[in-house]
Amino acid sequence: MHLNWLSGLMSTDLGIDLGTANTLVYLKGRGVILSEPSVVALKKGTLQVLKAGKEAKAMLGRTPGSIVAMRPMKDGVIADFDCAQQMIRAFMGKAHSRRAWSRPRVIVAVPLGITQVEKRAIRDSVDQAGAREVYLIEEPLAAAMGAGLPVQDPVGSLVVDLGGGTTEMAVISLAGIVHSQSIRIAGDELDAAIVQYVKRKYNLLVGDCTAEAVKIRIGSAYPMEPPLQMAVTGRDLVNGVPATATLRDGEIREAMAEPVRAIVEAVKTTLEGTPPELAADLAEHGIVLTGGGALLRGLDRLIALETHLSVRVAEDPLTCVALGTGKALDEMDLLRAVCLDG
Repeated sequence: MHLNWLSGLMSTDLGIDLGTANTLVYLKGRGVILSEPSVVALKKGTLQVLKAGKEAKAMLGRTPGSIVAMRPMKDGVIADFDCAQQMIRAFMGKAHSRRAWSRPRVIVAVPLGITQVEKRAIRDSVDQAGAREVYLIEEPLAAAMGAGLPVQDPVGSLVVDLGGGTTEMAVISLAGIVHSQSIRIAGDELDAAIVQYVKRKYNLLVGDCTAEAVKIRIGSAYPMEPPLQMAVTGRDLVNGVPATATLRDGEIREAMAEPVRAIVEAVKTTLEGTPPELAADLAEHGIVLTGGGALLRGLDRLIALETHLSVRVAEDPLTCVALGTGKALDEMDLLRAVCLDG
């Protein structure tokens, strides 16, 4: 017990879920120690980090001319290399607090189908931020491991990881991805659909952060009880002054219907491409939802109705990918089996 505690205290190895919306950091021996929005605030015209994470997200849309708040990740990959590097460095610094001298071994979860150029950008960013060794693992595989699925067994498991920029689904068996699909429709698309709906119906312009709050508080993929409503404030597009509208859950369900339908159809397409032997396993064990999008009310019920399979949300869907990177760090044989080359 004391030896385990001591090794956890001494370890600096990190697992990073570098997401479009949020970044989570797993410290070996201690678990998930950081979960922050993937946002960085820089002094304009420089790479000087003023804030990263929650404090930077609070600045989005509110910064004076001298400060730029931005999200360096888009659709699960790095859109701005320099900013991403600074954000990763800031998060690794927070994770290690006073142990800035450490050069950790780092495993990073990356989207399915990532290109060699994108792999290199992520490796270089983490390397420049102070890592000793960098490993990459595909997000659905990490999510399945974090959700406790038997990824190393000769049994098929289907995980659907709903992030901010991408929704990725993979059938996993024997520590590998047998069949997969990735679509660039996820949490951000749901937020954008709400923004457009409110703009069209109420002539009211609301920000992405407001739309996200609406989605979390009253959003659903399937009719729920009791009915919910929420007041939002934005800019009236007719006269330019602040105005308020009261939104109802049915409206938000209608607003998100198209992207939600695209996600459900992608799950069905993935099932259609699954080898017969593994399809039999899925019929027995069902589908597991991970990622922040798994928390959308009624999504599990809607997918279950459409696929005729049992669907469950992972115990803590937000941390599954980060926990999966941690499991890989704990087991070197597993890490070698699941990490990406190149």
